Amino acid sequence: MRKDKIREFIESIESSEDTFVPQFCHNLKNNKKVYYGGPYYDKEELVEAIDTLLFGKWLSSGHKVNEFELEFSKKIQVKNSLMVNSGSSANLVAISAAKQYYKWNDGDEIILSVVGFPTTLNPIIQNSLKPVFIDIEFDTLNFDLDLVEKSITSKTKAIFVSPVLGNPPDIDRIVNLCEKYKLVPILDCCDSLGTLWKGRHIAEYFDISTYSFYPAHHITTGEGGMVCSNNDELIRIARSFAWWGRGCYCVGTQNLSQRGVCGKRFDRWIPELDYVIDHKYLFTQVGYNLKPLDIQGAIGLVQLKKLDEIHDKRVKNHDKIVSMLSKIKGLSFATVLKDSEVSWFGVPIICKDNITKSKLVNYFESNGIQTRNYFAGNILNQPAYKEMGNRLDYPLANEVLNLVFFLGCSPTIDQEKLNYLQEKINEYS
Repeated sequence: MRKDKIREFIESIESSEDTFVPQFCHNLKNNKKVYYGGPYYDKEELVEAIDTLLFGKWLSSGHKVNEFELEFSKKIQVKNSLMVNSGSSANLVAISAAKQYYKWNDGDEIILSVVGFPTTLNPIIQNSLKPVFIDIEFDTLNFDLDLVEKSITSKTKAIFVSPVLGNPPDIDRIVNLCEKYKLVPILDCCDSLGTLWKGRHIAEYFDISTYSFYPAHHITTGEGGMVCSNNDELIRIARSFAWWGRGCYCVGTQNLSQRGVCGKRFDRWIPELDYVIDHKYLFTQVGYNLKPLDIQGAIGLVQLKKLDEIHDKRVKNHDKIVSMLSKIKGLSFATVLKDSEVSWFGVPIICKDNITKSKLVNYFESNGIQTRNYFAGNILNQPAYKEMGNRLDYPLANEVLNLVFFLGCSPTIDQEKLNYLQEKINEYS
C-alpha cells in the first residue's frame, strides 16, 4: 500500500503538464545524441529508493544492501557477496583480503594486462605487491596467455583477469594455469556482468570476482560495487577491510541483535583487557570505510531483475552496430572465443591506421555519437605509472590508443538512436 502511493505520486508527476524529467533523461532522450552508456531504469527503482529513504531502518548499509548481496550471489552462482561503494573499492578490498588470507608477502607478484583501467592495477600497488604486466593480442584485445605463462615465477601468486568490454580470454586455459602453478584466479568483472563461459557465469571459474554498478555499467546503483567469493573466510576479511577494519561481521538486521551472529557480542575480546567490550568495536586490521547506502541496495534489487533484459539488449545492440560499421573499410572487431557468450559493455573497433581512427572518432563526436578510448591504453604511458616499467617492452599495447576505440551498446540506445547511428554511418565517407 505504501509503495503504491509512492508509485501513484511518481505517475502523477509523469502525467502532469510540468513533467519533471531528470537532466540525464533529457540527454538520453535526445535523438541527436548517442551516449556510450547511461542508467537504464524506470519508476520502480525510484519507488524502492524513496521507500527505503523514508521508511528504511538504516540510512547507511542495512537490510536492503544485505538482501541485494544475497540475490546477487544467487544470480551469478557464488556463495558470498559483499557490497561496497564502487567497483574500484571492490578491487581494493578483494586484493587486500586476498593478500591477508593467502599470506602473500610484500613484493609478491600479480599478473595482469598492461592495458586496462587503473583501478585494476592500483590495489596491487597499494598493497605493496608487484604488478607483472603482459602485452595484449590484437584479435581479442585481451592479454596474451602465452606471455602469461612465460611470466610466471616462484613469486607469482595470482592472475588478475579483466575481460575487454565484456569479452573474456580463454577461461579454461587460465584455470589450468592457476591449477598448474598453484595461483589464485581473480576476476575484475566490472565490465562483464552477465558474460558466460561454457554456459556458466564467468565468476564461477574464479576464487574472487569484483563488479561495478557505475551508471555506464550493466546494472547501476548510482555508484557501488561488489566482491564475490565461495570462500567464507575471505569474504569475512573483505568485509572487515570495507567496514573500518572491525572484527564484527553482522549484517542487515543482525546488527539489531543484542547477542549478534557470534552469540557473544559482549565478551572479553581483547585478552589484555580484563573486562567485557562490544564486538562491534573490536578492530583487527587497518581498514577503510567503503560501505554503500541502503538506498543503493534497494535500487540494486530492482536492477538485478532486469539483468537478463539488459544483457539481451546489449548483445543485440552490439551485433547491429558491428553490422553497420562493417561497411566502413579499414575496420575490424574483437574476436569472440567459441565458448563465450559475451555481455558487451561496448563495441571495440580496431582501425587499420591512426588516420582512419582519428577521422572516424572526430566524425562521430561532431555528430553527437560518443566514443571512448580502450581505457588507459598501455598504462606505462600514463604519467602516474611511467616509472613502473619500460613502455617499449609492450609493442602491441602501445598501439591501443593509436588504433582502438569503442562505441556504446547500452540498452539506453533504442531503435531511434540506432536509426540515427545508421544514418550517420551511411553518410560517412
